[in-house]
Amino acid sequence: MEGRGRPTTLVLLGRTGNGKSATGNSILGRRAFRSSNSSSAVTATCQLEQVQLKDGRKLNVIDTPGLFDPTVNTDFLSKEIVKCIDLAKDGLHGVLLVLSVKNRFTTEETATLQTLQTLFGEKILNYIVVAFTGGDELEETEQTLEEYLRQSSPALQNLVRQCNDRKVLFDNRTKSPTVKEKQRSELLKQVDIVIAQNGGRPFTNELFREAQERSRKHKDIDSGGYSNEQMQILMEKMEKAHAEQLKKSTEMVEEKLRIAINTFEDRLAAEHSARLQVEKDCRENISTFEDKLRKVERSLSRVPPTQFRAPLRFILDRCPIL
Repeated sequence: MEGRGRPTTLVLLGRTGNGKSATGNSILGRRAFRSSNSSSAVTATCQLEQVQLKDGRKLNVIDTPGLFDPTVNTDFLSKEIVKCIDLAKDGLHGVLLVLSVKNRFTTEETATLQTLQTLFGEKILNYIVVAFTGGDELEETEQTLEEYLRQSSPALQNLVRQCNDRKVLFDNRTKSPTVKEKQRSELLKQVDIVIAQNGGRPFTNELFREAQERSRKHKDIDSGGYSNEQMQILMEKMEKAHAEQLKKSTEMVEEKLRIAINTFEDRLAAEHSARLQVEKDCRENISTFEDKLRKVERSLSRVPPTQFRAPLRFILDRCPIL
């Protein structure tokens, strides 16, 4: 388990309408993020909130807009990703991929893991926990999460498998303090497994390290004993360098996103082409079968009826129920 001094940082990712903000509120134990039951976006930008649990453990929870919605443009997406990294500059202990049992698993969601790998590298998979919302609906149908997954699409089953079967279920509508605490405990159990399997190290990469460096330089200036005039000059230089670095980071993210989008579009095109080929083959096979059937029918129509009588009598004589 992460030490009591350092907070455990979690980020919520997922499509608009899957319940990211409501899940964040369940983890925090209070209504910190705006949430809605509608499928329209409520979270406009990345936001960090913190809670200290009864055992002294601190949690940083970052809510995000629907970063992988099909309507989101690349410019907005790249800026929000850089902002999210800035909020989590010391690294991420867990990435919660929020899906809903109430919503259909979409084509875009199947590409989420590939997009994350393109942005942050393959190691990001080691930090992902799949958080399903809609636990109240499964309870109404007396269905467990495992039963739901067994009946789900192969694509969803494969996504959970890629995350090493790390999954939790949230009922964000419950009023029961016991249920709320149990859900958070189950999540933290999965997060602690992630932390242990990664040697206690949070996820970082070059983008996170750049954010850490910016933060360190700010602290150096604040504690350097400079005069007000010197501080102003240094801060201006720092802000200029910061802006340039943010621009560079945003451009890097944009380039990686373009690669991810192109890969996804190529895959969709290949799948569409393969589906068209299968449909064409099926039509050709049906046409061939119909041609053969017509030939058989024509051949039979030329055979005199009397030729069928002897074989038919032979069959009838030997049939025990006739």
